[in-house]
Amino acid sequence: MGKESEDTKVINYDGNEYKCSLAFALRLIGDKYKSLILFHLKDGGMRSGELQKSIEGLSNRMFTFSIRALEKDGLVKREVYPEVPPKVVYELSPLAKTIIPIILELDKWGQSFAKENHLYAPGE
Repeated sequence: MGKESEDTKVINYDGNEYKCSLAFALRLIGDKYKSLILFHLKDGGMRSGELQKSIEGLSNRMFTFSIRALEKDGLVKREVYPEVPPKVVYELSPLAKTIIPIILELDKWGQSFAKENHLYAPGE
């Protein structure tokens, strides 16, 4: 077998193999709610309930699934304060902060696409 080039390296993560680094990146942040959670945390930490309510259509089940996956992947930090009831605050990890410029560019692209295709409702 020949020497592997940089383009054919396989990424092994969480029991899966990724031959494409874009597929790997999308696995980390690509689903709708993970990206939105990261977007909403861009300006600083948020309490659990506040974060969940800030994302339209996000069920409690999907919030729990997405936030735990982001925590597991080291993109979101969770801090629990010893209060009654417990106060839970989520914030971006330093690594996650590096993806925010890309998410903001996607947001701008979405706005541009909607404007160019006349998709905004009247008055917006």
